[in-house]
Order: sequence, then C-alpha cells, then structure tokens
Amino acid sequence: LDNKDGRYHFSHDRIQEAAYNMLNFLDQGRFHFSYGMALAPLADGAGEGDDSILLTAANQLNLAGPEAVQDKSQNATVANLNLQAGKKAMEMSDFVAAYSFFDNGISFLRKKHWE
Repeated sequence: LDNKDGRYHFSHDRIQEAAYNMLNFLDQGRFHFSYGMALAPLADGAGEGDDSILLTAANQLNLAGPEAVQDKSQNATVANLNLQAGKKAMEMSDFVAAYSFFDNGISFLRKKHWE
C-alpha cells in the first residue's frame, strides 16, 4: 500500500485484485451492497449533469445481488434505483446497460410484491 496525500492506494491493480479475491463471496456481496446503499442517497442529490453516482450505486448493488438485502424495505429502494439508472442509460442510448439495470431491478423485487 502506498500512502498518497493521507490516503492509501494499492501500488498495483493486481495486488488490489488479489486482496479482493481473498474475501469470501458473501463478504464481497456485503461490501458491494453497503457501498451501493451509502451512495444511493447521494444519487438523488446529484446534479443534472453527473449521473456517475447513480450508475455506480446501481452497479454496486447489482454486484451484490438480491441475496445481500438485509431489510425488506431495501428491495424497493434498490429496484427504484435500478429503474432510475435504466432510464439514464436509455437517455445515453446505452440500451444494453438499460436492459441490465431494468432486469436487475426486477430481480430485487420480492415475489408478489404488488399484493
């Protein structure tokens, strides 16, 4: 690890990758989910021109998968975030990403969620 301006960085991408791969699958999912949920409130307040927070939050939550949801209320939050991210992707004419966001959003909804 290198200390640069009071922040630590991996000296090489392969070292970061090796450290990440040492985590078990469930821990990886928990980290992705907590990171995505921490970014979610910031995505709502992001400026019109900056969609990167929204897309990053949705990607992190999708990497975690529906299994990482800890509270049932989070299912709707994640699904809504994916809906927003899918709409942004469509605005950018990235239809493959839009489909992925929509599909992932649906996967976070509980069975019979409309009842």
